[in-house]
Amino acid sequence: MSINDPALQLLVDRVKSAQAAGAQLCIQGGGTKAFYGEAPAGELLDTRVLEGISSYEPTELVVTARCGTDLAELEATLAEQGQCLPFEPPHFGPGVTVGGMVAAGLSGPSRAAVGAVRDYVLGATLLNGRGEVLSFGGQVMKNVAGYDVSRLLAGSMGTLGVILEVSLKVLPVAPATATLRFSMDESEAIRRLNEWGGQPLPVNASAWWDGTLVLRLRGALAAVNAAITKLGGELIDPAHATPFWSGLRHHHDEFFTKAAAAVEGGARLWRVSVPPTTPPLALPGEQLIEWGGAQRWICSAAPASLVRDAAAKAGGHATLFRGDKGAGAFAPLKAPLDRIHRELKKAFDPSGVFNPGRMYPGL
Repeated sequence: MSINDPALQLLVDRVKSAQAAGAQLCIQGGGTKAFYGEAPAGELLDTRVLEGISSYEPTELVVTARCGTDLAELEATLAEQGQCLPFEPPHFGPGVTVGGMVAAGLSGPSRAAVGAVRDYVLGATLLNGRGEVLSFGGQVMKNVAGYDVSRLLAGSMGTLGVILEVSLKVLPVAPATATLRFSMDESEAIRRLNEWGGQPLPVNASAWWDGTLVLRLRGALAAVNAAITKLGGELIDPAHATPFWSGLRHHHDEFFTKAAAAVEGGARLWRVSVPPTTPPLALPGEQLIEWGGAQRWICSAAPASLVRDAAAKAGGHATLFRGDKGAGAFAPLKAPLDRIHRELKKAFDPSGVFNPGRMYPGL
């Protein structure tokens, strides 16, 4: 990335001016995740001025794109070559950008099988709070030297700097996919998911809600067909299965549309991360289970303390995804982790220019 690029220089100048004036900037691309985390604050810094796919080597399974690149455009380019971002980043609306995808660090239904956003970040170029352009990592997997800063940016919510450009590992689209449906209660679904997770089965995604477990298989045709025979269940036509998984990924399926309506009425939507073997959480409200039991979506009017205590007792944590965030969007950090977060913020953004309080107050 050339420092002489007019679009890049525009961003650098804005950051230097903000630092000099003691101002704060709200980094934003398409604005599709403005609801996520704490409320955005500061003057808008629109990253969409820096867009485009910088390089793409299909034979090397690597793509490099600028922060303001439309994610739909990137995925369409990959699809033309029979490739994809296997972690299925969600699009909560039109205009989602590559930079926002990395900064939010959110993954879709296949995350438990293929890994998270950070696992596919090979390198990144960052604009820090001093207006300096820094590069980390590269375009190959074996480039670790010191701290893996490029992956640290995944999920940082823009608090460390502006992700100007990112190099991502991509993968070929699986040759075969099938979806199975089973009728079973929550406890049985958790047990079966963990049982199947210990077997050599091409399980790519799972979802349980309201007495129904849906399983997606992906891989070689022979492996998928063998798993269908072994597991049984009802084979779902792709014409119905594809929209279901898309709805789950982008949060416009029935569970999430009902949750959105409940949130309007005062409930909260929680994203709870727990060990996959965790028994059903005894919490009021609707629950949807993903990632082999490791992710529990809970739409409930229960007090925040009740939900967070239940998650902590199970060895996990709860993020307040949508709704009144008076109790804080993210689970409170223990002292050592809080110190690490604040020292990282000080190292990259000493004047506190970027996304103030977007993760935690004062950060």
